[in-house]
Amino acid sequence: MSVYTAIKKVAKTNGKSIYRIEKDLGFSNGSISKWNNSMPGAASLQAVADYLGTTPQYLLRLAKEEN
Repeated sequence: MSVYTAIKKVAKTNGKSIYRIEKDLGFSNGSISKWNNSMPGAASLQAVADYLGTTPQYLLRLAKEEN
């Protein structure tokens, strides 16, 4: 699973959409979906993790476990 897919999974359990996360955090539209093929920067990943009430480590672990 990619980091994007891990974020999408956690967001769904929190009732949030990727679009809503991007809008609320001031990210450009589609920026999180790009993480499907690349690794996000530490600050961006931290911001998303904080928004979702989790840690970057959890998101990375979830992405790794599902591979």
